[in-house]
Amino acid sequence: MKPATKIVLAALAAGVLGVAAGLWREGRFTSSSSAPAAAPAVAGAEVGDPLPSVALPDLDGKIVDLRTRFAGKPLLINVWASWCGPCVKEMPELERFSREQGTHGTQVVGLALDTPEAVREFLGRVPVGYPIVLDMPGPADASVRLGNTRGLLPYSVLVGADGRIAKRKLGPFEAGEIRDWAR
Repeated sequence: MKPATKIVLAALAAGVLGVAAGLWREGRFTSSSSAPAAAPAVAGAEVGDPLPSVALPDLDGKIVDLRTRFAGKPLLINVWASWCGPCVKEMPELERFSREQGTHGTQVVGLALDTPEAVREFLGRVPVGYPIVLDMPGPADASVRLGNTRGLLPYSVLVGADGRIAKRKLGPFEAGEIRDWAR
């Protein structure tokens, strides 16, 4: 197995463990037989589908509707968490791409599956200029609705200016990869 493949597999395993730990910490995993039934599965969007409704709070609590705020512009949605090593590693690359695109190119939005406190603390160390919205991990979170049915991070979705999902990517972007991927 190639070293790069081992790294990706290790990163994906770490992401799964991180999500599981977060859910356990929130009390969503219990050993009690009286645990609530699992929520019904949510169908994730496929390439070619319209962007599903994603309206989430930003760090100030203001609801951001991605369909309306970025209508008519290409949009790269990057799902991440502060505890996800590969997510953290790719943040500078996403920031660089966002700055290169400016207000007329592909817009970038970070969708953090994390607590507001953890995201604020993280962004204090690793600031980014693109918008960040928040959701909590779960069986029907925005990441799942965007097609991330495996629940792994990082996960990115490219939405065309026509409002349809053009591409999806599971795993981190390598240096220089985003520009070509977003074409």
